[in-house]
Amino acid sequence: MRPVVTMESFRRYVLLVVLVLFSFVRNISSSVTHYSIPEEMKEGSVVANLATDLGLDVKTLNQRKMRLDIIANKKYLDVNKETGELYIVEKIDREYICTTKSSASCYLKLEIILESPLRIFNIEVEILDINDNAPQFRRDAIHLDISESTPKGERFSLSNAVDPDVGSNSVKTYHLSESESFNIEVQTGRDGSKFAELILKKTLDREQQAVHNLILTAVDGGTPPRSGTASVIVHVLDTNDNAPTFDEVIHNVKIMENSPIGSLVIHLNATDLDEGSNSDILYSYSLYTSEKTQQTFNLNPSTGEITVKGMLNYEDFRIYDMEVIATDHGATSLSGQCTIKILVEDMNDNHPEISIKSFQSPVNENIELDTVIAVVSVSDKDSGDNGVVDLHIPDNMPFKLRESSDNYFELVVSEPLDREKVPEYDVTFTVTDRGSPPLSDNETMTLELLDVNDNVPQFPRSFYTIRVMENNAPGALLSSLTAFDPDLHENQYLVYFILEKEIANTSMSMLFSINPENGNLYALKTFDYEIEKEFLFHIEARDSGSPPLSSNVTVHIVIVDQNDNAPVIVSPWRAHGSVVEEKIPRSTDKGSLVAKVIALDTDSVHNSRITYQFLQVTDATLFSLDQYNGEIRTMRMFSYRDPRHQRLVVVAKDNGEPALSATVTIKLSTVETVVKAYSDMTEVPLEYDIFSDLNLYLVIGLGSVSFLLLITILVTIVLKCQKPKPSKAAPPCRNSVISERNSTIADSTLVSNDAYWYSLFLAETRKGKLVVRQPVPKGSRYVVSSLPRGTGLTDTSDSAASTLQVRNGITPKKCTHHLSILSRMLLCAVNIL
Repeated sequence: MRPVVTMESFRRYVLLVVLVLFSFVRNISSSVTHYSIPEEMKEGSVVANLATDLGLDVKTLNQRKMRLDIIANKKYLDVNKETGELYIVEKIDREYICTTKSSASCYLKLEIILESPLRIFNIEVEILDINDNAPQFRRDAIHLDISESTPKGERFSLSNAVDPDVGSNSVKTYHLSESESFNIEVQTGRDGSKFAELILKKTLDREQQAVHNLILTAVDGGTPPRSGTASVIVHVLDTNDNAPTFDEVIHNVKIMENSPIGSLVIHLNATDLDEGSNSDILYSYSLYTSEKTQQTFNLNPSTGEITVKGMLNYEDFRIYDMEVIATDHGATSLSGQCTIKILVEDMNDNHPEISIKSFQSPVNENIELDTVIAVVSVSDKDSGDNGVVDLHIPDNMPFKLRESSDNYFELVVSEPLDREKVPEYDVTFTVTDRGSPPLSDNETMTLELLDVNDNVPQFPRSFYTIRVMENNAPGALLSSLTAFDPDLHENQYLVYFILEKEIANTSMSMLFSINPENGNLYALKTFDYEIEKEFLFHIEARDSGSPPLSSNVTVHIVIVDQNDNAPVIVSPWRAHGSVVEEKIPRSTDKGSLVAKVIALDTDSVHNSRITYQFLQVTDATLFSLDQYNGEIRTMRMFSYRDPRHQRLVVVAKDNGEPALSATVTIKLSTVETVVKAYSDMTEVPLEYDIFSDLNLYLVIGLGSVSFLLLITILVTIVLKCQKPKPSKAAPPCRNSVISERNSTIADSTLVSNDAYWYSLFLAETRKGKLVVRQPVPKGSRYVVSSLPRGTGLTDTSDSAASTLQVRNGITPKKCTHHLSILSRMLLCAVNIL
């Protein structure tokens, strides 16, 4: 059975235990060890040697399990068990440990515990303050609004600075930047803190300085001292202490009469140094301004602009006086005033006048320089500069003004005039005064120029080449040669002429005609290219001026050939419509020349190119025809089966368009008798053996008599053709009425109808020359001489032809023709001999 424990006995037991424990603890830790260190010591710094201070054996510290406990703080300190030293583990910030500034002391409480036997040592480490913090203001800028009417000596509280340090390291005093209007006074609070008061030293003037910028500096008592700053911005509040003032107290303004209503006279500007409503200004007339002035001018109460309200007339009213008041809108309004004097100036309202006293028009375009064309006078009713005038004419005109007397001017010619460039001039006289703005007037006169014959007719070209087709109709229009003359009237009317020139005693006016009015050139005759190939002459255009002027142009007429001549077969010769009969040996070899057809064409080289071909042939396998030289040759030897008579029809065609042609029929008969055949190797004269010795003598005698007769006739003709008087020979000319021809037929001349024989020299062949004498029917015209290919016809010069004159009905052309016939007859007689 357990014993019963009463409440009284329990209390006694507890009290006994507490007494025992207290006695035990008192025996364990009976004292406190005190140390002092500054804050912010470096880590590892030794504070004290606890083993020495506490009387402990260093060697037993580890064995007794020595440890350090920091009450209610981080472990800033620790004990080295080997040496017994108390050292810094982490930097100590006094302001962090002791956040309150109510106590000037700051402690760290430590316990050193040892076992075997158990002992506890109490240690207090006082953390001493160092000046490691500068004073700081709660705000960087302190704004104050102070009225400019505040009296001096007024105080204004400023926020104080805070310094976490204590004692002498806390805020000690304040300093204010230099200022004429403010200073400070440092005060001490009940808690010992320092604060400053701003004191107004003198009254403020907002108009002089509206804002004061000050610097307040807080300084602590540390060594070295630290400080912090704040800006003190003082805004001066405005009071209506300034009256409006004008830029100028007296204004003198000039205005032109007749200024339009609403024109600005002056813009008044009053300023008030105050601000807000204290600077708003109202403009008004004072009681001293007359009613007339207020009716004439309008004053804008807000802007101060004075504008024209009524009509201004210099002659009615010249001076206006007014007084304007500027009032501000302050509670107690202030005002300023100014005086304005408006002077009305005379306006340049009279235009200058111009009067033409004399004007000469029209004038000749070749008028001399410095000739007076017009006399002009100018005037202006205004005075001063408004009455001074200047007279002008347009630039770039061949005239100039020359002042003859006061306000009188002469218009004279300064440059040569040319009616063809400018037929008339509109001369504008402009008179301008020197007023502001200037007024002007003008008068325009038209000067006409009379034409003078000073321009020669002009052709578009200096050389004309006109191509005329031969066989043209007489009177055909060849071309229109029109010239231009820029003159007028009779100086412009042109007449066209052909400058006379003779070619082979033929005047150009007999060949051509030109319309004298329009320059149309006509042909008066039909031209034949085979006789006349070109003409060169001049045409003159002459105007009808006095004296007349003229110019000429060169005209080159080129006759263009037509294919108007058919080929004429001259070999083998036959009567019209007859058949040429030839005999050849039947034993003729292959390739032997049987006959040769020769045709002539008097057209140009292109149109006279002749080709030959068979139109009909009895046996096409027996004969061949060369299409270019007309040679007919055997293609094989005759056989007994071939007919005795062969009929060949040869056609000769020219190269014209359309082509013209001629035909010849050759009847070949083969004979068995031996005759001289055509030789292929050498061409020798082929003659019929019909002459005996007696006939030979008769022929020689007849030829001699004929030769003497021809010489006599030749001398007679030469004497007939001689000039009775010497005359100037015509110059050589490129024109010729005698046609030239380059052909294989080198020379063609006429013979008399009495000639029975003619000598025909066939065109050159590949082997040589073949001379054939054949009888010529009476009335035949041609004697054809064959010369080596390439030999041209001898040119007949114009000068030679021009030396022959018409005498006794014989013209130079006929003389030349007769001489040519006689020379060829003489040649024929020599050949016969």
